[in-house]
Amino acid sequence: MAASLAVIVLCAVVIIILMQLRLAALTGRIAALSRLEAKVDLLLQNANIKYDPVANAPSEVIEALRRGAKIEAIKRYREQTGAGLKEAKDFVERLQSAGPVWPA
Repeated sequence: MAASLAVIVLCAVVIIILMQLRLAALTGRIAALSRLEAKVDLLLQNANIKYDPVANAPSEVIEALRRGAKIEAIKRYREQTGAGLKEAKDFVERLQSAGPVWPA
């Protein structure tokens, strides 16, 4: 009984260590992506290019939002772009925050 408990505890410790290593790797990637995003923003600014990711939103997505159908808008965005759920949700929420300036 004590031996099996020791094995369970050892497995838990190994899993925690592996998760911490994975988290550290992901944190490093997030930091690298943040630096890249800052560089791209600086390049766009220096080139006097205005980037508006919601300017070219699919019309089906905009129409769904105008009807108040957020979930449908997310589905339509995913269908149109092949984006994942989180990316589509984030995009639709950016559109919502843009409010009445949505393209007609």
